[in-house]
This record gives sequence, structure tokens and C-alpha cells, in this order.
Amino acid sequence: MVSIKQIIYALAVEKTLHFKKAADACHVSQSTLSTAIHELEKQLGTVIFERNNKHVFVTEQGKVLLDKARKIKLEVDEFMMLSQVDKSPLCRPMKIGVIPTIGPYLLPKVLPDVRQQYPDFKLKIIEEQSHVLTDMLRQGELDAAILALPYQIDGLMAFNFWQEDFYWVSHKDESGAGLQEITSDQFDIAKLMLLKDGHCLKEHALNACNLPQEQKDTTFDSTSLHTLIQMVAGKMGTTLVPQMALDQLIKGESELVALHLNEPGPHRTIALVVRPNYVRTNDITLLQKLFEQALNKHCAMSYCSI
Repeated sequence: MVSIKQIIYALAVEKTLHFKKAADACHVSQSTLSTAIHELEKQLGTVIFERNNKHVFVTEQGKVLLDKARKIKLEVDEFMMLSQVDKSPLCRPMKIGVIPTIGPYLLPKVLPDVRQQYPDFKLKIIEEQSHVLTDMLRQGELDAAILALPYQIDGLMAFNFWQEDFYWVSHKDESGAGLQEITSDQFDIAKLMLLKDGHCLKEHALNACNLPQEQKDTTFDSTSLHTLIQMVAGKMGTTLVPQMALDQLIKGESELVALHLNEPGPHRTIALVVRPNYVRTNDITLLQKLFEQALNKHCAMSYCSI
């Protein structure tokens, strides 16, 4: 009979393509893992991994079997979670992914309140881009992912907890005197600096401005909102920043001005995304409520201070 341990070991080898690294990840000796894989292949009557002294390859039949093994492990994990559903809220550890344009600005606002109310809750944060997080979520490597919508999450469920608009940030010398808000046709698109392709924040910002495709090339691309703000402070151009990040990015920058982008909104929605059969939805809805309360408190304060 194939065991869950054999499935876990096989999936670890698939992920690392290295028997020693897979054994370390599973906290067993390499010989124990190798023996278990050999027995698994013998029981199934097929070769899952081709290996030599330097490389490990997954066979075509192995890919089919490992895809099924991944689904089995996910079902087993969720089966084990069922025993904890009726226990106290947030009593079990949770692994949540978050994208880089949300994590540094959301987590400092919401986690202190979560920690205060649930001091024993153990949370591991993984920061990656949206496509990586959704893949990890579907494979059962995450309990949830915090994403900015709209984004393709086919087959997944979203628990929205925040909606926000963008703010146009410029040096005060280039801001346009007397404006309280600004529309996309009131600033120079050629001077707009946004994140590199692959960051959904860029797409959300461009969609908020309703820019045609031929105008989507900008003068400067960055992987960091902090870098963009420093470029604005140096009078290199302007940028768009979500409300959630305003206080951290603009605080102490007396030379900068932030104006609300007066375009139809909300410009983006923030959500906890889970698998549709995820059993800890009570914990997710609790986090959804806690996050919303904390953001309403902190972002309302930061908005007044800008």
C-alpha cells in the first residue's frame, strides 16, 4: 500500500530535483528517502524519477502520477484540518502569501491587532508575485494569498477586505497650485513612472488612468515603490501610489505632494484568496474582519495627514 510519507517524499524530490535536498526538507536521511521512493516505484510498477550522479528528471508517467499525488496530499491535509475546525479561532498555524506591493504597507497596519487579540496565532508570510502565489495556493503550499484584484484567480475564492484608490505623487514644484484632486488628463503621462511589467499594481494604475495600449510605455520602470518615490523627490517624474502605502512612502518627504486620482474607482480591491474547498473559512473570515477594521483605522488617519 502506498503511504502518505512516500507521497510527501516524492513531491519533495519533484520540487527540488535533488534527493539530498528533498531529504533535508523532509527531515529524514537521504537513504530513508531513497528507499521510500524505490519502494513506491516498485509498488506502482513504473519509474517516477530518472537519476544519475548529477541530475534527477521526472519521467512523463511520473508527471501524471505526481500530479495525482499532489491532489491526494492536499485532500489529506484538509482532512486533518477538519478536526481543528470547531476549536478556538486561529488556533493552528497558517501560511499566507502576499505580493510585494501590499505586504510592506498592509502587514504593519494589521498584524499588531491580530497579535494583540490572538497572541498564540502562528503566521508564516511568503512574499512573491501574484502568479507564483496562485500556483502555490492551488498546489496546497499556502493556506491563503493576499492579492490585489482584478486579477485572474480562476477556480479560487476571494474574501475582499479593502478597496482603495490611487494618488498621484509629484514634487511640489510640479504639482499644479491649488489642486485637491487630479484626473489622468491633467498630468503628463510621459513623466509617469511605474513598476516593471509583471507587477499587477502597474496594470491597475494604467487601467485607473484608462490609458490606451500605445501609451503604456513609461519613462522609468522599477521593482520598488520606494525607489519610485525617491525618483519623484529628485524631480525625475511622477508616480501613482495606492492609498494604503501613502503614509509610509510620503511621511517625512516634505517636498512631495499627493493628490487623489479622480477617476472612477475603486482602483483596486485587496482580498484573501483561498481554494474553494478550504476548510478553515471561519479563520479566513475572521482575518478578513480584523484586516478591514485595522485598515479603516490606520488608512483613515493617514489620509487625513497627507
